[in-house]
Amino acid sequence: MEQLTEVTIEAIDLAAWAPYALEVQALAFGLTPEEVAVRLHIVGRHAQQPGVLALGAMSGGRLVGFGYGMPNSREHWWSTVIQPYLEAGGYGDWLDGVFAVTELHVLPGYQGRGLGSSLIRGLCERSGKDRSILSAIDAETPARRLYRSLGYRDLARAVRFPNTVRPYAVMGARLPLAAVHSQAANSR
Repeated sequence: MEQLTEVTIEAIDLAAWAPYALEVQALAFGLTPEEVAVRLHIVGRHAQQPGVLALGAMSGGRLVGFGYGMPNSREHWWSTVIQPYLEAGGYGDWLDGVFAVTELHVLPGYQGRGLGSSLIRGLCERSGKDRSILSAIDAETPARRLYRSLGYRDLARAVRFPNTVRPYAVMGARLPLAAVHSQAANSR
C-alpha cells in the first residue's frame, strides 16, 4: 500500500516551475506534446506579466497541482476573445479591475482532496481584487462544479477560442470566494 505524502500549498516562481506545471497540465487536461510545447511558451510570457501570482501544491518536493493568474487587462489575447461574448450579455465590466485565474490543474491521483479549492482560494486571496474571472470547458465537469461551489457564475457560454474544438464558459465571482461545505465540491 502506498503511503500518501502530505501536500502543501506554496508560492512558486512560475517561470522556473513552468516545465513541471505543464507536465501536471498535460496529465490533468490531456494535452499532446505539441500542445505542451506551445503552452510552455505562453506560460513563460505570462510569468513576465505584472502582478502574476502562482501557487503550487507540493508533495515530497514534487509539483502535484498548480494555479496561476494575474490582474486582467483588456489588451491580453484572452480578453480580446471573450470581450464580445461578455458585452453581448451585459458583463463587459468584468474585464476591468478583476483577477483572471489563468490556469488551475491538479494531477488526477490528487484530485478530490481539496487542492483545487485551496489553490484558487490562495490565488484570489492574494490578488487584492474584489472580483475574479476565469474560463472553463462549457460542460458539467468537476472543475465547473468546483467553481460554482466557490461562488462563480456563468457570464458567457459557448465561447469559442481560436484553435480549440470545445466551447468554453466564462465565469466570474465576487471575492472573497464562498465557503465550500463538502469535500466532493473541492475536486478539480
